[in-house]
Amino acid sequence: MQFTDDRGRDRAERIARAVEAEARRIETKFSRYRETSVVSEINRNAGRTPVAVDAETDMLVRSALDLSRLTGGRFDPTVGALRRVWDFNSGRVPPAEEVEALLPLVDAAAVSQRHGTIFLRRAGMEIDLGGVGKEYAVDRAAKLLREEGVRAAVVSFAGDVRTIGSRGDGRPWKVGVLDPRMRDRCRFAVRPLSDAGIATSGDYERGFVKDGVRYHHILDARTGWPVRGVASVTVVAATAFRAGCYATASFLLGLEEGLALLEDAEAVEGALIAEGGHVLATSGMKLLSDLPGSLWEGCAA
Repeated sequence: MQFTDDRGRDRAERIARAVEAEARRIETKFSRYRETSVVSEINRNAGRTPVAVDAETDMLVRSALDLSRLTGGRFDPTVGALRRVWDFNSGRVPPAEEVEALLPLVDAAAVSQRHGTIFLRRAGMEIDLGGVGKEYAVDRAAKLLREEGVRAAVVSFAGDVRTIGSRGDGRPWKVGVLDPRMRDRCRFAVRPLSDAGIATSGDYERGFVKDGVRYHHILDARTGWPVRGVASVTVVAATAFRAGCYATASFLLGLEEGLALLEDAEAVEGALIAEGGHVLATSGMKLLSDLPGSLWEGCAA
């Protein structure tokens, strides 16, 4: 996170601590890896009883279900059950029958959202809000900065970015997009307008290569296997949340359908890098970046 504030070091440090605390709050509340999170509580009660949730949780679950519909079920917030056989740190490729056995537990239609409660109708189901939570945290951090009167900032959580205003020197922010196959280099730079969100989905974030095949964490929920064809998608939108949803959706839809989705979406621009290395970009993305561009060192904003 970088921001410009001329009201003194103590105030700037207090603002920074508040932003960090908000990011920790969201991680603690929604991580499926924390036993005390609301997501873990929902999963523990799968097939048993609905769990009362607050408006924030209700909104995130609703957004995840909307994303499932947008992708024709390729994205599914109940894909968490598949993590039992997919461990991207171990380098193990699960047998097809292990994946197949878990697919009945991956079903967004079996998520009941009624009267302030969430209920997974089948025992063993697991919801995972990782597909929408990180970008939400970025936007929340930007909102806090705005409320504190900060007029120039860039917030970045693991590659998802939200800008406020322009750099302190008046120039626009510049966000580098990693080359998915040479991660010490950037493929192109994005120069968003002020108050924009930039999100990237890539097959390099968590995964491994075995016998010449790349296995990564972006799974097609209909099959239980990693999506093929796209190496990364970068999207620019009004918020990091909207950018992240469309980056995920276009990655899952593939090169042609993904590009068409971005072209048709209002106030959304993006670029898809194919596994083979070529780039497809929306017409507007070419105005916000240095595409087609050549490789250049470093990815600093």
